[in-house]
Amino acid sequence: MANIMKVGIIGASGYTGQELVNLLIRHPKIDLSMVTSRAHAGNPLSSVVPKLGHKGHLISFVNPVLPELVQSDIELFFLALPHGTASEYAIALLDAGKKIIDLSADFRLNSPTLYKEFYGTDHPAPQWLPVAQYGLPELHPVSWQKSPLIASPGCYPTSILVPLAPLLRDKLIDEKEIIVHSISGISGAGKNASERLLFCERNESAGAYGLPKHRHLSEIEEQLSEFAGQSITLSFHPHLAPMNRGLCSTISVRPKSSLAESKIRQCWENTYSNRPFVQVLGQGQFPETGSVVGTNRIDISVSEDARMNRYILCSAEDNLLKGAGGQAVQTMNLCNGYAEDCGLV
Repeated sequence: MANIMKVGIIGASGYTGQELVNLLIRHPKIDLSMVTSRAHAGNPLSSVVPKLGHKGHLISFVNPVLPELVQSDIELFFLALPHGTASEYAIALLDAGKKIIDLSADFRLNSPTLYKEFYGTDHPAPQWLPVAQYGLPELHPVSWQKSPLIASPGCYPTSILVPLAPLLRDKLIDEKEIIVHSISGISGAGKNASERLLFCERNESAGAYGLPKHRHLSEIEEQLSEFAGQSITLSFHPHLAPMNRGLCSTISVRPKSSLAESKIRQCWENTYSNRPFVQVLGQGQFPETGSVVGTNRIDISVSEDARMNRYILCSAEDNLLKGAGGQAVQTMNLCNGYAEDCGLV
C-alpha cells in the first residue's frame, strides 16, 4: 500500500457523495477508508450505491462523529455537505492537520460580506476565506503547499468560467455585455425531499429559477472580476430541465474589436491545449449534455453572430462530475502529483 493515500468522504449518500464514492473506491492511488452518513450509518455502501457490486460490501457508512474523524489516520477528507455545515467539519479537521477538499460553497468566496448577501447568514469562519484555494484546475494552479483547504467550484460556475475567464483575462470581450443562460438536470438541486422536485412536478416541465440572484452568481462574478482585473456584473439565468444530470450554458458576449472567431479559438487553445478535460469543438459544432454525461469533460464552442455583433459561447458538462465530484478528484490528483486523469477515465 506504499504511496496510497487514505481518504474519507463526509456526506457520502447524496448525489455528489455517491459520485465521489464511485470514483475513489476504484482509484488506483487511493484507499477509501471512511464514508459517513447519519441516515445510513451501519449499512454497507451497496445499500445506497448498488452499482458498486461486491466493492460496496467492503465498507459501511458510519456516523460523522467529529472527534473520531479528527483522531483517525485519514489524510484527506472530501466534504459533500450543505453550506454552513461543511465549515463546522472543515475547521476542526484542518486544525488537526488534515487536508480538505470542500464541495460546498463555504470557502468559494473571498468576501464574507458577499457570502452574507447571497447566503443570508454570516460566514461561520471568515478567517479561513483568505486561506482557501479555489480549485478549478484549468484556471487555478492547485497545490497542498499553498493551502490544505481547497474549495471545489460549483457546477454553474464551472460551465461559465471555463469559456469566459480566458477571454476576460486577454481583454477580448466587453466586460459589461455578458448574458448567460444555463440549464441543469434535476440532480443539481440535490437529493433533499421537496415537492417541487417530485417526478410529476419536474417531468415534461422546464423553467427558470433563482432569478435574479442565484447563489452561484456571487462565485461567478467574483472569479471573473479577478481574471478581468475589474468588477464584473453579468445577467445570469439558470433553468431546471427534465433530465437527471448534465448542464449546459449559452453565453452571449460582445467583442472589444471586430468579430474574429479565430481570436476566441486561439485564446482557448493557448489556455487549454494541454488540459485533458477541456474539449474545444470545431466550427459549426455545439456542446450537448448527452455527449459529456458520465465523463469529467467540459465541451466548449464559439459562434459568430454578425447580425448582433456578438459571440455566442456554449459549454456542456456533467454537473455531478466536472461540476462536482470528478473535478474534486481531478484537483486531488494534481495536488498529490498523480496524473491529472488518474481514476477519471
